[in-house]
Order: sequence, then C-alpha cells, then structure tokens
Amino acid sequence: MNESTVHGEGDESFWAPGTLRLEDLTRSRTEVILHPIPTSDPDDPLNWSQIRKMINFGLVGFFVLWTFVQLQVGSTSWGELIPQLHFSIDQLNQGVAMNSAGLAIGCVLFMPFVHKYGRRPLYLMSSALQLAGVIWQAKMQSYGDWIGCNFITGLGGAISEAVVQVTIADLFFVHQHGTMNAWYLIFTSVGATLGPVASGFVVQSQGWRWIWWWCTIFLAVNFLLIIFMFEESKYVPVLSGQTVALDRDVPSTDDVKTADADLEPAKVDVKHTAMERIQSRIDPTLPRKTYLQRMTLLTTSHYSVRHHFYQPVVVLCMFPAVAYAALTYGTVLASLALMASTQATYLIQPPYNFGPSGVGLMNLAPFTGSFLGFFAAGWLNDRSIMWFARRNGGIYEPEMRLWLGLASALILPAGVLLFGIYFLQGVHWIAMAVGFGMFGFTFVLASGVALAYVTDCYQEILGDIMIGVTFVRNVFSVIILFTLTPWTTAMGIQNVSIITAAFNLIVLLLPIPLIIWGKKFRISTAKRYEAMARRQPAFRSLGEHS
Repeated sequence: MNESTVHGEGDESFWAPGTLRLEDLTRSRTEVILHPIPTSDPDDPLNWSQIRKMINFGLVGFFVLWTFVQLQVGSTSWGELIPQLHFSIDQLNQGVAMNSAGLAIGCVLFMPFVHKYGRRPLYLMSSALQLAGVIWQAKMQSYGDWIGCNFITGLGGAISEAVVQVTIADLFFVHQHGTMNAWYLIFTSVGATLGPVASGFVVQSQGWRWIWWWCTIFLAVNFLLIIFMFEESKYVPVLSGQTVALDRDVPSTDDVKTADADLEPAKVDVKHTAMERIQSRIDPTLPRKTYLQRMTLLTTSHYSVRHHFYQPVVVLCMFPAVAYAALTYGTVLASLALMASTQATYLIQPPYNFGPSGVGLMNLAPFTGSFLGFFAAGWLNDRSIMWFARRNGGIYEPEMRLWLGLASALILPAGVLLFGIYFLQGVHWIAMAVGFGMFGFTFVLASGVALAYVTDCYQEILGDIMIGVTFVRNVFSVIILFTLTPWTTAMGIQNVSIITAAFNLIVLLLPIPLIIWGKKFRISTAKRYEAMARRQPAFRSLGEHS
C-alpha cells in the first residue's frame, strides 16, 4: 500500500469489495468518512442515538454472555456428576459435543429467517430454547437427559455468534467494527471464563443442580429484557427517505469511478460527534416509529430465503476471506473447548486434586488475558486502520487489519503448549494458568481481527458468511470433543497439545498470503459478491464505498 495504490482509483477494479475512502486528507486529519452511508430516515439504525445503540447492543451482549455461561459452567460439576449420575469422562465430553452439534445445526436452520422475519423474533426464540434447556439440565437424571438438554441449549445458543455480527453491521460504521467485535468477544470470554469461576463455588455451596437454576433465573431475565427492550435493527427503507451526504451530495457509482472529488460522502468531524452531524440531517417530515412499532414481533420481507440455506457453503468455498475467518475462528474456539475439557478432566485428579471452586478459579487466567486482548482487537485495531489509511492517501483496505493479527501466531501456540505439556508432570499449576492466560489474550485478538476483516470485506452478505463461519467453528468443536478421550488415551495430553499448537500456528499465519494477495482475491470475487448482495432484503448500494 503506497502512493501508486492511490493513483489507481480511476480503475474500475480498484474499488474491490471492502476498499473505501476512510479519511478526507484534503481537510482536517480528524475527518472520518462514514460507511455505510446512513439515510435521512430517523428509524435507520445507523441514525439511532448512541444510547439507543448501546442499549440494543448491551442486550445482545447479555444474551451472548449467558449463552457462553451455560455452554461452559458444566465443567466445574464433572467431579460431582461422575459419582452421582455415574457418567464417564467420555460421556461428559459427548454431552458437550452435542451442545456444539446443536450450535452448528441451529445456526444453519435459524439464520436464514433472520433476513426474512428480522432479528428480534430469532433472539426471542433462542432465549426461550435456552431457558427450556437449562431447566432440563437442572432436573436431569440420566445420560439421555445429559445428551438431550445439551443439544437443546446448543440449538438455543446457535444464533449467538452469527446474528450478533449482523447486528453490529446494522448499527455501526466500518471504523467501529473492530471495537464492537472486541466487545462481542469480551462478552463471550466473560461468559466462558467467569461463569465457571462462579459455578465452582455454587457447586461447593449449593450443589451442582443450582448451577442450572441460577442460569434459569438469569436467562429468564434475559428473555424479559428482549421482550420489552430489544428493538428490531433490520432496516426496511422508507421510499421517501434519502441517503445522507454530510457536506455534499452522495456520488453515484459511475461518479465514484471517474472523479476523486466525488469520492467523499458522509464526512464527520470527530471533534463533534458523528451522531450530532447525522441528527442534523435527518428528515423531520418522516414519522418516527412508536414504542409498539419498534417492539413488533415480525419485520417481514417478502422474498425467498431458500438461497440462504446453500449460500453459506458457496461463500466458504469461493471467498478466501471467509475461509480464513472460518478456519481462524473455528480453530481458536475448538482449542478453547479442548483446554476447558482438559482442565475439567485432569485438575480433579492427582497431583492437583482441585475441587469445583479450584477448577473454576483457573478460568481467571484466560479472563485476564482476554481483557488485554480486548484492547488490542478493539481500540488498537481500529486506530491502526486509521493510521494505515492515512498513509495510503485516505484509502482503506481490509487487509490493513491483518497485521495486528499476526501477533497471535506466536503467542497462542505458545500458550497452548505451556498449558498442555505440564499436565501429569507435577509442575505447579501456575505454569498452566500463564499458558491459559496467553491463550485468552490471543483468543480475543485473533478472533476479533478475523471477524472484523470479513465484516469489512463483505458486509452485505454477512448473515450467510456467519452461518458458514459458525458452522465450521462448531464442527471443529464436535470433532475435538467426541475424539478427545480416545485421542488423549492413545497419544497423551502433551502430544495432543503439541499437535494442537502446530495446527494453530499454521492457521494463524494465513494473514500473510491475504496481506499479499487479499485485494486480488476480493477483485476476483466482486461480481459474485454484488450478485449475492443484491438478493439481500436490506441491501445498501455498493457504490457507497468511497
């Protein structure tokens, strides 16, 4: 990315999917160009006030947090389930694998209807399924219950990873995607790490069934909050609403390709908030929705969703950026599942002999690491792309995000090795905690960079992308958890950790070819992407990139 890159702006192929003008260097260095461009409709989610956006996203975050709490807290009860319900370690792993299977299947089944009926009904249905699942877990008596309730809670949590990315794209601009994805991963990490910390003490003081009764209480609260406070963020354009161009008219697609002076829509001086500038251009003649209209159950688009059932496979196979995100997210989350299962299995055995609270407290290490990762994947990631874009004549390329992700290629495999190779050797548990903390840092960093990158590349088909990414992630976890017991029995936990670290290293080095050839890949997929994007019900013009 150098000066010669900018000279290619007149070329039709220059504006690949994701390439856009992010800063106006002809004015102040503090001027940021907003993408996507908001309309003049006050009910366009991009035009919502910051507090309205934060309430909506906060409810999404609460939903995600409790999804990952109920996915992970069961590990602290394994020491009690084995003698009381006569489960084997292999059966316990199979139950967790069925949870991941529910996540994979549910995402494929439910996500297409997010486009047709909106985000709100899917959040409500998922919350209801999770609530039913944890009540079943609190009452389970047999191995069949263990398998069934895990599958139901998996179905309930299925949209937690995919629809959240769609919600982020609904509400926020490109230069905010890194930060908001990092927040999503923090909610994920808090649920997955602090949940087991609390559940360990619950098991010791109230018994293992109360893990699930506490989940029932909070998931019921979550369900009520979604009913009364969560607004639909799917935008259905108003015919009289016009796209906002702060400081000048929005250029057409043809204008974008022919004149640099026309490549400056939606500018914002960050000394005054973007919202203040946008609010001043909203059309006051357009009526605002009432509370009941904002809380409607269905926001229906009259179009077929059939292609959403097979399009995720197409984007996985045809778009390298999507394949990278799926491999990265899947590998990192599968590694987390492996490490969580490993600690639940071995820390309760000699020489450690941890009780439920001790197993839970081990999760403070990845929690601490994830907060450092939040800073890197969020604020630092978004600041870095502004710096790169400024050096590139104000032009942003999504590959600019990937440089920061390369740090994960060294830190994450090292954390996996440090965590795994010392088990059964009598080494002090602090060494494993350090390794788990290193993993927590890079879990947020690697996943955040990958998700923000694919969001910036192909935002208009993000729902289909996240179905594919989430399906791959959960298939990886199912394979790991179903095979973990025989795998570790045959090879030993140290060798399993070495193989896992090596595979992570290979996957986390994938940004290198994307940094070199990523834009060529995006150019080659541009026509296919545009065709897919135009089939979306809430399509925003692809001419808005500059």
